[in-house]
Amino acid sequence: MESIRERPDAVNKLWIGFHTAFANDDNPVFAFAQQVVAFGKPGDVLLGISTSGNSKNVIHAARTAKALKMVVISLTGKNGGELAPLSDVAVKAPADEVPRIQELHLPIYHTLCEMVENALFS
Repeated sequence: MESIRERPDAVNKLWIGFHTAFANDDNPVFAFAQQVVAFGKPGDVLLGISTSGNSKNVIHAARTAKALKMVVISLTGKNGGELAPLSDVAVKAPADEVPRIQELHLPIYHTLCEMVENALFS
Protein backbone atom coordinates (compact mmCIF):
# COMPACT_ATOMS: atom_id res chain seq x y z
CA MET A 1 0.00 0.00 0.00
CA GLU A 2 1.33 3.42 -0.94
CA SER A 3 1.84 5.97 1.81
CA ILE A 4 0.20 9.36 1.53
CA ARG A 5 3.68 10.86 1.13
CA GLU A 6 4.08 8.84 -2.06
CA ARG A 7 0.67 9.97 -3.33
CA PRO A 8 0.26 13.67 -2.45
CA ASP A 9 -2.53 13.88 -5.01
CA ALA A 10 -4.61 11.67 -2.70
CA VAL A 11 -4.67 14.47 -0.16
CA ASN A 12 -7.16 16.46 -2.23
CA LYS A 13 -9.82 14.03 -1.04
CA LEU A 14 -8.82 14.63 2.58
CA TRP A 15 -8.59 18.45 2.78
CA ILE A 16 -12.01 19.03 4.36
CA GLY A 17 -11.54 16.39 7.01
CA PHE A 18 -7.97 17.47 7.69
CA HIS A 19 -8.85 21.13 8.14
CA THR A 20 -11.87 20.35 10.30
CA ALA A 21 -9.89 18.05 12.58
CA PHE A 22 -6.88 20.38 12.69
CA ALA A 23 -9.02 23.43 13.53
CA ASN A 24 -10.78 21.47 16.28
CA ASP A 25 -7.64 20.03 17.85
CA ASP A 26 -4.86 22.50 17.12
CA ASN A 27 -4.17 26.04 16.02
CA PRO A 28 -5.32 26.36 12.39
CA VAL A 29 -2.66 28.99 11.74
CA PHE A 30 -0.23 26.05 11.52
CA ALA A 31 -2.30 23.96 9.08
CA PHE A 32 -0.26 24.86 5.98
CA ALA A 33 3.02 24.36 7.86
CA GLN A 34 1.81 20.91 8.90
CA GLN A 35 1.14 20.05 5.27
CA VAL A 36 4.63 21.25 4.31
CA VAL A 37 6.07 18.91 6.96
CA ALA A 38 3.97 16.03 5.62
CA PHE A 39 4.76 16.49 1.93
CA GLY A 40 7.75 18.77 1.51
CA LYS A 41 11.21 17.52 0.64
CA PRO A 42 14.49 19.37 0.13
CA GLY A 43 14.45 20.96 -3.31
CA ASP A 44 10.65 21.14 -3.53
CA VAL A 45 9.04 24.51 -4.14
CA LEU A 46 6.42 26.18 -1.96
CA LEU A 47 4.34 28.90 -3.58
CA GLY A 48 2.95 31.17 -0.88
CA ILE A 49 0.23 33.62 -1.85
CA SER A 50 -0.72 36.47 0.48
CA THR A 51 -1.95 39.84 -0.75
CA SER A 52 -0.61 41.56 2.37
CA GLY A 53 2.39 39.30 2.77
CA ASN A 54 1.39 39.02 6.42
CA SER A 55 -0.88 35.96 6.48
CA LYS A 56 0.38 34.03 9.51
CA ASN A 57 -0.56 30.62 8.09
CA VAL A 58 1.45 31.30 4.91
CA ILE A 59 4.39 32.74 6.88
CA HIS A 60 4.54 29.62 9.08
CA ALA A 61 4.44 27.44 5.96
CA ALA A 62 7.30 29.45 4.43
CA ARG A 63 9.42 29.17 7.58
CA THR A 64 8.78 25.44 7.68
CA ALA A 65 9.69 25.09 4.01
CA LYS A 66 12.98 26.96 4.57
CA ALA A 67 13.79 24.64 7.51
CA LEU A 68 13.22 21.69 5.17
CA LYS A 69 15.58 23.22 2.56
CA MET A 70 12.75 23.94 0.16
CA VAL A 71 12.59 26.86 -2.25
CA VAL A 72 10.00 29.50 -1.36
CA ILE A 73 8.35 31.67 -3.98
CA SER A 74 5.88 34.26 -2.79
CA LEU A 75 3.18 36.37 -4.43
CA THR A 76 2.33 39.45 -2.41
CA GLY A 77 1.24 43.04 -2.74
CA LYS A 78 3.58 45.96 -3.23
CA ASN A 79 5.36 45.96 0.14
CA GLY A 80 5.76 42.18 0.47
CA GLY A 81 5.02 42.08 4.20
CA GLU A 82 6.80 39.52 6.37
CA LEU A 83 6.63 36.89 3.64
CA ALA A 84 8.90 38.54 1.07
CA PRO A 85 12.11 38.38 3.16
CA LEU A 86 11.47 34.67 3.84
CA SER A 87 11.25 33.96 0.12
CA ASP A 88 13.93 32.95 -2.34
CA VAL A 89 11.87 34.76 -4.97
CA ALA A 90 9.30 37.39 -3.99
CA VAL A 91 6.94 38.56 -6.72
CA LYS A 92 5.31 41.76 -5.50
CA ALA A 93 2.26 42.96 -7.40
CA PRO A 94 2.56 46.74 -7.73
CA ALA A 95 -0.65 47.57 -5.85
CA ASP A 96 -1.92 48.18 -2.33
CA GLU A 97 -5.63 47.35 -2.64
CA VAL A 98 -6.58 43.67 -2.23
CA PRO A 99 -8.84 43.40 -5.30
CA ARG A 100 -6.17 44.93 -7.54
CA ILE A 101 -3.42 42.72 -6.06
CA GLN A 102 -5.57 39.65 -6.73
CA GLU A 103 -6.18 40.78 -10.31
CA LEU A 104 -2.45 41.16 -10.84
CA HIS A 105 -1.73 37.76 -9.27
CA LEU A 106 -3.87 35.98 -11.88
CA PRO A 107 -1.53 36.41 -14.87
CA ILE A 108 1.50 35.93 -12.63
CA TYR A 109 0.54 32.50 -11.36
CA HIS A 110 -0.80 31.43 -14.72
CA THR A 111 2.59 32.33 -16.19
CA LEU A 112 4.37 30.42 -13.42
CA CYS A 113 2.19 27.37 -14.15
CA GLU A 114 2.95 27.62 -17.85
CA MET A 115 6.68 27.84 -17.13
CA VAL A 116 6.53 24.74 -14.92
CA GLU A 117 4.50 22.83 -17.51
CA ASN A 118 6.97 23.78 -20.25
CA ALA A 119 9.89 22.68 -18.10
CA LEU A 120 8.26 19.35 -17.28
CA PHE A 121 6.62 18.45 -20.55
CA SER A 122 8.56 20.14 -23.36
